Amino acid sequence: MDMVVFTISRLIALSVDQSRSSNIARRRFIRSQGPANRTRVNHMIRMSPIRLIDEHGEQRGLVDTPEAMRMAQAAGLDLVEVVADSRPPVCKIMDYGKHKYDLSKKEAKARSHGGELKEIRLGRSLKIDPHDVQIRVDQARRFLMAGHKVQIVQRFRGREIMHKQMGEERMFQICQDLADVSKIDMAPKGMGRAITLLLSPDKDKIKTIKARLANEGRKAEEDLAELEAQVAAQNAADDLADAQEDAAEEKPKKKHKGPKDDRASNPVDDEIADLLG
Repeated sequence: MDMVVFTISRLIALSVDQSRSSNIARRRFIRSQGPANRTRVNHMIRMSPIRLIDEHGEQRGLVDTPEAMRMAQAAGLDLVEVVADSRPPVCKIMDYGKHKYDLSKKEAKARSHGGELKEIRLGRSLKIDPHDVQIRVDQARRFLMAGHKVQIVQRFRGREIMHKQMGEERMFQICQDLADVSKIDMAPKGMGRAITLLLSPDKDKIKTIKARLANEGRKAEEDLAELEAQVAAQNAADDLADAQEDAAEEKPKKKHKGPKDDRASNPVDDEIADLLG
C-alpha cells in the first residue's frame, strides 16, 4: 500500500514539473510587440503646447494645441505631429492624405534606389590638397544622409606606396569626421596600389539629425543628381589624367647610338671583301 501511494505521489510531482517547464518555455518565446508606431493627427495630439509650423512652412513658435487645431480647420487642413520625440513636439499644418501619399512614394523610391554604393576617390595620389579632401568628405556625408553606402579610395602613384601609413592615417581621420552619420563596414584595407574604406549610413544617428533639422525648420532631403554629376566628373578627370600619363610612359624610347668604331681594319678582311666585289 505504501508503495502504491509513493508511486502515485511521484507521478503527480512529475506532472507538475512538466507543466511548470512548459509554461516557462512558452513565456520564453512570447515577444512583446510594443506600442504601435502611429502618426498622431488632429484630436490624437494630446500634449500642449506644441511647436507649430504652418501650411506655408513658417515657424509659429509655441502654440496651444486647441488653437493650432482651429488654425488647421480654418485652412481646411490637418494638424500632424511630425517630430514626436522632441519636447514640446513639432506639429505641422498640412494635408495628411497627401502627406501619406508622398511618404509612400519616398519609401518605394528608397526600396528601389536606396543603399546604392557610391565611390569617392581622393584624387590620383597622396598629394591631393586638404581642401579637396574636405570637399570629398562633404560629398560622402551627403550620400550617407541619403541612405547610400560610400566607398572611399586613396590611390598611390610611383613611390608613394612606400608611405602607405600616410594614406591609412588620412582614412582613419575620415572615419572620425563621418562618425556622426556612418558606421564602418570595412576598415581601411590595402588593395594593390590603393587603400579602400567602406562606410554605411547609421540610420539611428541620421534619423536624429533629420529630426533636429525638421525641428529647426530646415530641409533634410536634397536632390542628389547634381552631386552625382559632380563626383562622376571628378572620377572622369582622374581617369583621363591616368590614361594620358600611362600613354606618355609607354612611348618608345629612341635608341642611343654609340660612338663610331675607329679601330683599325683587318687587312685580310679587306682583301676578302675586294675579291668578293
